[in-house]
Amino acid sequence: MENTNHFPAASMSVGSNTYRIVDLPAVIGARLWRLPVVLRLLLENVIRNAEGKERDEAVAGILAWLERGTSEVEIAYQPGRVLMHDTTSTPALVDVAAMRDAVAEAGRDPNLLNPVLPVDSSVDHSLAVEYYARADAVPLNLETETRRNAERYGFLRWASKALHGVRIHPPGTGIMHTINLEQLATVVKTETRGDEPWAVPDTMIGTDSHTPMINGIGVLGWGVGGLEAQTVMFGMPVMQRIPDVIGVRLTGALQAGVLATDLALTVTKRLRDLGVSGEFVEFFGPGVSTLSAGDRSVVANMAPEYGATTGFFPVDEHTLAYLSSTGRDEAAIALVEAYTRRVGLWLDGEAQPRYTTVLELDLGTIGMHVAGPRRPQDLLGYADTARALQPFGFTPAHSRPDMPKHPVAIAAITSCTNTTDPALLVAAALVARKARGFGLRVPSWIKTSLAPGSPAAARYLERAGLMEDLAAVGFDIVGYGCTTCIGNPGPLTSPIHDAIVDGSALPVAILSGNRNFPGRVHPDLSLGFIMSPPLVVAFALAGNAEADLSQDAIQTAADGTPVFLKDLWPTREEIAALVARGAEPADYRDAFRVASANPLWHALPSPDTPRYPWNPASTALRRPPFASVDQGSQLGSYEAYPLLVLGDDITTDHISPASAIPKDSFIADFLVSRGEDRDDLNVFASRRGNWEVMMRAAFYNKTLANLLHPEAPVGHTLHIPSGQLQPIFEVAERYRADGDAVVLVAGERYGTGSSRDCAAKGQRLLGIRAVIALSFERIHRSNLIGMGILPVRLPSGAGPDTLNIKPGDKIHVDAPAHAIAPRCRIPVRIVRANGVVDEIEATAAVETQLEVELLRRGGVIPLILHKTLAQPAA
Repeated sequence: MENTNHFPAASMSVGSNTYRIVDLPAVIGARLWRLPVVLRLLLENVIRNAEGKERDEAVAGILAWLERGTSEVEIAYQPGRVLMHDTTSTPALVDVAAMRDAVAEAGRDPNLLNPVLPVDSSVDHSLAVEYYARADAVPLNLETETRRNAERYGFLRWASKALHGVRIHPPGTGIMHTINLEQLATVVKTETRGDEPWAVPDTMIGTDSHTPMINGIGVLGWGVGGLEAQTVMFGMPVMQRIPDVIGVRLTGALQAGVLATDLALTVTKRLRDLGVSGEFVEFFGPGVSTLSAGDRSVVANMAPEYGATTGFFPVDEHTLAYLSSTGRDEAAIALVEAYTRRVGLWLDGEAQPRYTTVLELDLGTIGMHVAGPRRPQDLLGYADTARALQPFGFTPAHSRPDMPKHPVAIAAITSCTNTTDPALLVAAALVARKARGFGLRVPSWIKTSLAPGSPAAARYLERAGLMEDLAAVGFDIVGYGCTTCIGNPGPLTSPIHDAIVDGSALPVAILSGNRNFPGRVHPDLSLGFIMSPPLVVAFALAGNAEADLSQDAIQTAADGTPVFLKDLWPTREEIAALVARGAEPADYRDAFRVASANPLWHALPSPDTPRYPWNPASTALRRPPFASVDQGSQLGSYEAYPLLVLGDDITTDHISPASAIPKDSFIADFLVSRGEDRDDLNVFASRRGNWEVMMRAAFYNKTLANLLHPEAPVGHTLHIPSGQLQPIFEVAERYRADGDAVVLVAGERYGTGSSRDCAAKGQRLLGIRAVIALSFERIHRSNLIGMGILPVRLPSGAGPDTLNIKPGDKIHVDAPAHAIAPRCRIPVRIVRANGVVDEIEATAAVETQLEVELLRRGGVIPLILHKTLAQPAA
């Protein structure tokens, strides 16, 4: 082999073009076929991007992984691009704007600070369902969204002009993961190195935990926090331990009537039961070939719900068919096939690679499922919702003859998880068509919505003749964005609101999303079920979350005929026929082009300056205090008060809510005092560019139980020296003013859920120096480190309940900067109010040397500024 640019290279011809490649079979030999495909992709990446000793050690580490299926070796992974959405890109780009200020104030050119990788950001997380069940809902909701977020959107437009390589996709273009699948992903891309064309895998990271959806078509990508993304944007690799890889061997085929959602929920349950926490997951076996690219993407999307970093499906004929169906160029598709076959990335259904652990799953054993009512891993048969609701023991304060005690409050076909696959939307529309034929209607108290991930969906549903059927039962398209799935359902209907107030009902959300944590969908709804789009329509028609759709009639038709689910459920053949009728590959590019021309977006004013001109009166965008070169490390040996003591499954929705800002909250009071309208405060997510709101909103969630004072009002904690209950941010400020350190104690799976970096930023603003928990979700752990907060893992059995921390107890943490190393011991002592001292041998939840450096610097931002200011003058 020749050696070009200091790494092994070969040539490959496709049509009339010749490309240089890293020819993995020639470099590695027979051992390549024993590696999981995800590790083959990491291997190609380090061979191509590293040099000398670093490359040799990385290659040796990946090959040595074969011996035990695990490794402690760190490698430097260099993704090819970054994907964000508006509510993660806004705070990230606010950080960049503030860092540009810091660079300028240090006497350097602010233009020194520019991303070195392409960055795409989709404006998809701010669309709220204000208008629904009407034909003009799309333009009305889009107009409302633009009005509410005009300042923030103008800032994003500034960023796209001031920062090289930053591209913003306007509102209406779709959900980021759908855009990634339909528009951005190439599977194999070409680039120029040393004046030669190269063919390389399309690799990426995204600032959303559902980024692994792109794994469904063989693109290696996963979710990271916004802070980790910033390091990558500015030229630092993702440093990671060579991952354990869980192999899920699929056999058989899905039964008739069973959909990709049912498979995804089953996989979520099985892998959570296995204890997956941050590992890579790869699907293999003969059953994979029975799944379409749409099916695979639904399963891959749920990777964070089953605790994994990836949910990877290798490339095969289904991948090529998907690329063709979404209008990709034939030459590009030919390159994908030729390259992946040549370098060993093509799916072999009979292969048996080495995995850390293998889970067997017969697709034929999977039935129709839902999940809930509080976690996506709590799998149920679709007939078992009443049993799942029974433990909550709700007794109505008085009976309502017009409404069941657990009415469906929201019925939303939403989320990239299920609306990206045309087959699932067509299935929902067929249920609507058959219900329309019986004359069925959705009860008036239910808020219905359909928010596809792509504007192309309207075209194929229209071409298939299904739009009128959906509209007939209230599922008009409301827009193209995350809506209800991310906590933007808009207000509840008046009957549901009244039922909550008078205690006559405990309503339930029904959605085709990926998360149903208490309060996530709507702050007044603590219960929700995840299910496929056609089941959403069926439950909406039933109106009762306790309905047993396996035997109860959904409704009775006008002529007295009881209508059952089996009367409405489409066959696989019906779905396939209408998917084919609606298909037009040119729609995907054209619909995206039309949506990108959004006149409301392009009319927004935006500055043309290298530094963003902050408005001190803004309630949306403020220069954050932590974006400075001298932020400083929080490591050390210190004694601290517990600011909060929390239990298991504290989600990022608990830590940093995204939903509507309650008008009676102290956050609302703060905004109103600065001129905002109490009746139009928008959602928490829209204020993440304002650090003062971020700090006040931290832990503002009515379902959060603070074990220091379980009866504390929402968003409050105990100031231990005085014994006073105050808002958390006020207590934190009192500790800061008195020179007292604070830490947070929690149980299992701290930080599960969305990737939002503001959850870590809020904690840094509160002065939290360490989070001491039984376990951490991967992305939030990374975000904590990115803000200079030390994550400390408690030994098994030493959780908050066992530790029994009481007011007056203090916590001594021994974590000096010089002693921190990956997975090092952290002595923790609980100094009881009575003088008794309990010793705990905890562990630093730190995985790499880069994370150690981040903690020593005080986080991502000081490190980026240090490296930028160390550059020589031009």
